Amino acid sequence: MKANATTSSVKFSAEPEPEAEAEVSPSSPSISALEALSVHLISGLGLGLALLLANNVYSVNLVSHPSLTLLLISVIECPIVILLYSRHRKNREECSYLKAVGRGLVGLPVGALVNSLGAIALGAPVGTQYFLTTIYWSLMMSLFTIVPAVSVFGSSWKDWQRIFAQTNCRPIGSLDFMICLPAHGAIIGAWLGAWPMPLDWERPWQEWPICVSYGAMAGYLVAIVVSFSLILVRASFQHDKRD
Repeated sequence: MKANATTSSVKFSAEPEPEAEAEVSPSSPSISALEALSVHLISGLGLGLALLLANNVYSVNLVSHPSLTLLLISVIECPIVILLYSRHRKNREECSYLKAVGRGLVGLPVGALVNSLGAIALGAPVGTQYFLTTIYWSLMMSLFTIVPAVSVFGSSWKDWQRIFAQTNCRPIGSLDFMICLPAHGAIIGAWLGAWPMPLDWERPWQEWPICVSYGAMAGYLVAIVVSFSLILVRASFQHDKRD
């Protein structure tokens, strides 16, 4: 009886705890600093290319024609974001590249619906004159926030909690930072960009969703830089730890 009790206690103590196991074997795919740089750089250049095309080819911008400008941004950023992030999908044995691309395409309108409802709940104007601009703005925000996570993690609730809610655990991998920080940066930037809207300045750029769009893009680009910086620091720390 004493030997059996001792054996069972040894087996029990040898089992890893859930938190420690999560830290040792992260559920997100690994990604190098160079791969993260390429994803961030191409995504940022795609955004810049869309603004250049709108201004130089179509002679429009967010102030003069917000609907057309936001549409161009969504059309150019959509294939870039979905194709890039689908390459780093989770569970490659079970999820093919085409399936990840399909998840990103499905996530685009779903994320747009979530962003539009959130914007309306926070005071975005509702009306027929704002219908198209709200749709195109929501599509752009979906590409910044929801689509990368859908392409990589699909409908994995644990991964979504780790990336966005951070209730039980924090982001633990380079890919987590690459998805989490730009999404939060775009949301915070849009929120900060909405502050001048109710002010009585009577400026054309105060109309919905011009300053909100500028704020979202600025927050997204700043968060991309921060994300890559943290990935570099993390890679350097792990290299020093191995040495």
